[in-house]
Amino acid sequence: MYGLEYSFMTHLRISEAASYLGVSDDTLRRWIEAGRLTAVVDEGGRQAVEGAEIARLMRASAPQPIGAESAPIVGRSARNRFAGVVVRVVKDTVMAQVEIQAGPHRVVSLLSREAVDELGLDVGSLAIATVKATNVGVEVQGR
Repeated sequence: MYGLEYSFMTHLRISEAASYLGVSDDTLRRWIEAGRLTAVVDEGGRQAVEGAEIARLMRASAPQPIGAESAPIVGRSARNRFAGVVVRVVKDTVMAQVEIQAGPHRVVSLLSREAVDELGLDVGSLAIATVKATNVGVEVQGR
């Protein structure tokens, strides 16, 4: 019963946290001593690590895709590129809407909030909207 209840708590025993991180208990204790992780004391009086701390460390130490930071982009498949200025950004906790005014064209993109934050998009930012679609509607005015 105790093990089942404990699995839903946010505090992980040292051995559990080490297992998630793929390191030994001793390594995890050294990381705590070095300040890489913050330890807490659980209800049983034992040293533990919060689940959020484990998630933070896992995210920070995740390997980058090969070439992600080192090689410049030399080509793109998108042919329709609209350079403009970000005129509106609406963010919630997960998604964001970014509006770019590119000359007479208004381009609206829905993307993750994480992407907007990583790109540093805000009103006044210069940005390029790229559009690649297999379904593009065409309208004509009456003559």
